[in-house]
Amino acid sequence: MAQQSAAAVGVKVAPRLDEAELIRAVQRGDQDAFEVLVRSYDQSVLGLAMNLLRSVEDARDVYQEAFMRVYKNIHSFRFDCSFHTWLYRIVTNICFDLLRKRKIRKEEQPVVETEEGPVDRTYSVEEERAEGDPERKLHVRQLGARIGAALLSLTPRERTVFELRHYQGMRLKTIGDILGTSEEAAKNCLFRATQKMRMELGDFT
Repeated sequence: MAQQSAAAVGVKVAPRLDEAELIRAVQRGDQDAFEVLVRSYDQSVLGLAMNLLRSVEDARDVYQEAFMRVYKNIHSFRFDCSFHTWLYRIVTNICFDLLRKRKIRKEEQPVVETEEGPVDRTYSVEEERAEGDPERKLHVRQLGARIGAALLSLTPRERTVFELRHYQGMRLKTIGDILGTSEEAAKNCLFRATQKMRMELGDFT
């Protein structure tokens, strides 16, 4: 009876698509399905790019480029890995290219000098939260600068593995799949990154 009533008033009842069906719809050229897919991952993609590049402008560029590549190449997606893994592989590859270019041009400077000393621009939100506590604010600034310097000591691959493991909470096997390598290689890369971070941060807490 409910179905008849819906039909009588011209209501279109559309079932909720799971991700595989959504991807197939995009592959058939469904623009609405692509928008839904983008909305499902836009924050995670932007967050990953931001944490790897530590630049809002570059992260936005990566975001746009990544989804352009997804739209252009999604017809080649064959479900032999998760879409999440495939998407993150695209994002990390774009970030790798930018990080390599930065290294050549020596333009990677997330830590900037101010009247109050070195400040990591990516920690501005934390600084605002600590505004009411001057001592904590200073600590956050110092910690941000030290972490920024420590991250600069990592190679693009080490930084990516460190980010995916510690900030995205991914398993090493998944990280290996994203980077096109083995779980053991990802584990070794994480170990090197962690050792470098510890050496850079020293006893700072």
